[in-house]
Amino acid sequence: MSAPNADVGVITAPNDLGLDSRAAFREAAFQELARLPEGGVLRVDLSVTRRVDSAGLSVLMLIQRRAADRSQRVVLQAPSEEFRYLLALTQLSDLFVLEPRPGRS
Repeated sequence: MSAPNADVGVITAPNDLGLDSRAAFREAAFQELARLPEGGVLRVDLSVTRRVDSAGLSVLMLIQRRAADRSQRVVLQAPSEEFRYLLALTQLSDLFVLEPRPGRS
């Protein structure tokens, strides 16, 4: 078994990433970013996230901005096709690195 990578943090986004869940999610992400070193990577697991509204998209942008200020990267893992479309529609797809669910190409 390999040791966890100290340069990578993972948080799981809620099922509904929006107005009601944004504050707790933002705080958890900011705590994880603070733990990571400069150059670290925060993976946001979206595998259970079914809905992202404008407040959820806004919090993801705040998380990305905080990471960029610390020379860190945010990777969105397992985003739904609907969320990928939302990122493209809002012209924010270049802001994030998108990765499929592990084990999928």
